[in-house]
Amino acid sequence: MIAILSLLIILTLSLILTRIAALALSITGLSSETAQFQARSAFTGVGFTTSESENILNHPVRRRIIMMLMLAGNLGVATIIATGVLTYFSTSSSNYWWVNLATLALGLILLYKAATNQRIERWLNKIIAWGLRKWTHLNVKDTVTILQLENAFAVSELLVDQGDWLAGKSLREAALAAEGVLILGIHHENGVYRGAPRADETIEAGDTLVLYAKQKRVQELDQRIRGFHGEIAHREAIEEFEVSREQDASLKKP
Repeated sequence: MIAILSLLIILTLSLILTRIAALALSITGLSSETAQFQARSAFTGVGFTTSESENILNHPVRRRIIMMLMLAGNLGVATIIATGVLTYFSTSSSNYWWVNLATLALGLILLYKAATNQRIERWLNKIIAWGLRKWTHLNVKDTVTILQLENAFAVSELLVDQGDWLAGKSLREAALAAEGVLILGIHHENGVYRGAPRADETIEAGDTLVLYAKQKRVQELDQRIRGFHGEIAHREAIEEFEVSREQDASLKKP
């Protein structure tokens, strides 16, 4: 039983450590998803892609975070493996092996639920942000809480393919704001980035849009094709957004 509890404690500390590193990386400008991937990659030692590794190595703060995470990962992964082997032998030799096995399974399930719970994630990010702000020199902001405010709004990226409804349209023609979608920036295929783009900026196939919107709307927009059906979907999205605004306004009335 001691071995099982030790394994669960080590896994919990590993998750907290990667969460701290991911938040610290996001403070340096990485997106939340990229920061989480880089933190887990560095901790487990599985490596990451060349372009992303260059973004890490060319940034002194990110480089220090990754180096400390790699060092902790070398110790943590080895400890997890050793504790796992000890857990296996202690469980298999016990007369009450099924109790130990059930305890381990229950602990892993609870740990998974806690790791994927958004409310716990926001609460943990606030604590981590407070700690980083108090004991480090990083300009800490809880970006997850800031950017993922309420009602499933978040900052995300959308790659525009040939034949998509957005391809070839200017921002004025797309009128995404009427759907509740804000375009924060455009990564053009030629490598040029336009932050806070103007209304006459044209969206071309191969561009990547940085959007602030509900995830459900971004997913629908990603599936929207050029032509009559795309225009119908655009009008329906506008009507749906207007209805949601009216509902929100009615809820605020005393």
